[in-house]
Amino acid sequence: MSSIDEITGKPLLRSMIGDRIWRIKESDPVAFKREVREYFARGYPGWTVVRAKHPYIFLRDDRGQGV
Repeated sequence: MSSIDEITGKPLLRSMIGDRIWRIKESDPVAFKREVREYFARGYPGWTVVRAKHPYIFLRDDRGQGV
């Protein structure tokens, strides 16, 4: 798995989340996506969640891009 963004060609930030959020991935994927987006919106404003592959969440730096 590449940690390069397919859109921008730039490296992605690899981060992690707690087990509480990972546990809901299989049972409620919609809630999982919502929780992950909210989690990183608070801690990494301007970054976009691109991919989730246990144990990592991959983020793209969209600060200053108007995204």
